[in-house]
Amino acid sequence: MLKLIEGLHQFQSEIFDSQKELFQRLAKGQNPDALFITCADSRINPNLITQTNPGDLFILRNAGNIVPAYGVTNGGEAATIEFAIAVLGIKDIIICGHSHCGAMRGLICPEEIENLPTVVSWLAHAESTKRTVKENYSGLDKEQLLNVATQENVLVQLENLKTHPTVHAAIARRDLNLHAWMYKIESGDVYNYEADKGQFLPITEAHVTERRRARTATTSNI
Repeated sequence: MLKLIEGLHQFQSEIFDSQKELFQRLAKGQNPDALFITCADSRINPNLITQTNPGDLFILRNAGNIVPAYGVTNGGEAATIEFAIAVLGIKDIIICGHSHCGAMRGLICPEEIENLPTVVSWLAHAESTKRTVKENYSGLDKEQLLNVATQENVLVQLENLKTHPTVHAAIARRDLNLHAWMYKIESGDVYNYEADKGQFLPITEAHVTERRRARTATTSNI
């Protein structure tokens, strides 16, 4: 706690004053660029990874970056997604998994979480991930399985996301883009799932430029 309190005082005495204009603007409302859904893991910092400021990302975090299918539970995930789209007008949603994910390790090694009944119950929302890995990747070792499970889980949760009415409606009117990312803690690399290639590929400057051109072309054709 001492470290946190010292950091708080540093923020108030040094950082806040240097960005006072930003915080005064944020006090009047928020207009984030994207909804960023990721794991609760303390090693993941969405603003650090994307080099964004307060107010740029609407962030949803939980163990395993899980999005329960609509109607399965009345948790905060559904409410956050609905608010992001219907009220904030979010145009992009990112689901970002990461290497060395403890939740995914528990999913493929259930004996490690057998004394954590709440965690076991929560990971039931990733049952499709577990079955996909078990039935299609049985020849891999534990670390390889973990890597595959983490990637497959991002795609599974992306499909769950599409079951939410606000998401479905926004996609239907071409007003929302969904993105599946993977973050590698040890290298800092971030990968985006390319559906046409069926794999996660590094997000490069060329990739960003290509997306900008595509977006500009789409806008000019409207």
